[in-house]
Amino acid sequence: MLNVCFSPHYFAETHTNSMEKLVAVAEKLQQFDDYKFHEPKPIDPEILRALHAPKYVDAFLTGEPKKLATFAGFKPWNEQLRDAVLTINSGQLMATALAFEHGIAANIAQGFHHAAYEYGGSYCTFNGLALIAQQYPNKRIFILDCDQHGGDGTAEFTRRLDNLYNFSIYGLAFGYPTYERAESRHVHTKNGSFAQYMVALHEAFQRAEDWKADIIIYQAGMDCHQADPYGSAWFTAELIQKREEIVFNMAKKQGIPIMFVLAGGYQNLEDLVQLHVQTFQTAHQIYYANQ
Repeated sequence: MLNVCFSPHYFAETHTNSMEKLVAVAEKLQQFDDYKFHEPKPIDPEILRALHAPKYVDAFLTGEPKKLATFAGFKPWNEQLRDAVLTINSGQLMATALAFEHGIAANIAQGFHHAAYEYGGSYCTFNGLALIAQQYPNKRIFILDCDQHGGDGTAEFTRRLDNLYNFSIYGLAFGYPTYERAESRHVHTKNGSFAQYMVALHEAFQRAEDWKADIIIYQAGMDCHQADPYGSAWFTAELIQKREEIVFNMAKKQGIPIMFVLAGGYQNLEDLVQLHVQTFQTAHQIYYANQ
């Protein structure tokens, strides 16, 4: 069974469907016997104060000052949202531990890759990818970010955490910087192709192997899908499934544990959920079908 982390507390009412989809994906997966669910408790805020600027963390925890508390974009601030974010980030760590133990695991949540040290942004509150590197200081944490938007916040965290490497493959740069352990590949939304995307994936895994990564944290973004308002015209559902097959097969072949999260997606909720569910089904097929 594929180990997945989820809690009903992941949900909060917002003006986007980013929390609503988490519940919908979990409900779909719970219809099958292929997944073992683990429910995390909220993370200790002191862990987040070590990761982010304490002023920002305290603002998000209390709702004051309002401008800083809602800087990530979720307005108005509320306790339900606060508790969801605290529980989701706990799930990042639980899922990582499960991936080290079993070779693969998932958190039914986003990685919040736009969140930088001083503040969040673009609906990303605390950076759950950098969080893993902070809490596993003796492990090399390699982020394979396949969200349609470059993970600029995580890239900035590579300058604070020596055991963090960020590799983004995106269609929309989002101000992505390049550092020693933060690189990217841009595949054009109209003129790009899946052949270019495959090359980027192989380069990412070669980099992970050369860097001697202890684990890959995979952001399986769906905002690249052609029906998404931010999507790439050439990126069909069939090609996204092919992407998942490549990622999970290569991680398994190289023997590198992998933990994956959902990342972005903004199209019709029913269609979006099915795309996310397919990631889990592909992972299960590759790792557990013959057991």
